[in-house]
Amino acid sequence: MIIYLHGFRSGPASSKIQELAGHMKARGLADQLWCEQLSPVPFEAIAQAEAAIAACATPPTLVGSSLGGFYATHLAEKHDLRAVLVNPAVFRDGYDPSPFVGEHEHLYTGERFSFTWEHVEQAEALRVERISHPQNFWLMVEEGDEVLDARLSIAHFAGARQTVLPGGDHGFSRWTEYLDEVLRFAGLI
Repeated sequence: MIIYLHGFRSGPASSKIQELAGHMKARGLADQLWCEQLSPVPFEAIAQAEAAIAACATPPTLVGSSLGGFYATHLAEKHDLRAVLVNPAVFRDGYDPSPFVGEHEHLYTGERFSFTWEHVEQAEALRVERISHPQNFWLMVEEGDEVLDARLSIAHFAGARQTVLPGGDHGFSRWTEYLDEVLRFAGLI
């Protein structure tokens, strides 16, 4: 089973999720993907993912993009799960969260939501300072990410499997090239 955790302002209609879902459907694995709209409240999003993990008969593989990668890191460390992290958010000391505080709109639903300083505190409480099981992680970053600094992820996930590609963008433009490998990492093919 793959549990996909989307990024901030994103959702199940994002192109990465749709491409993965289509690929899995073509391989007869449509029932092996969970992805729901996550709450913008960090503790609520984690609770949603925890419920999905608990419902799995066998340990799932997490796939997280951007903020979803941050959540996947927390959950993979907590539950000793494998995780594919696609241009993940890595909130290190000195990171300024203020641009995210305020009113936002979901990219795919148009729904408006507030992200508050209390939500920032919740996210900071989920931060993993040091990866204790790097063998569980596969970091996928494109150095051209215009939103997050790929160097922070590369350093944070030292010792993990890493696919670091020049150019690209925050959406990870070469995602479809890696779909079979993601399924292999998850043990589905």
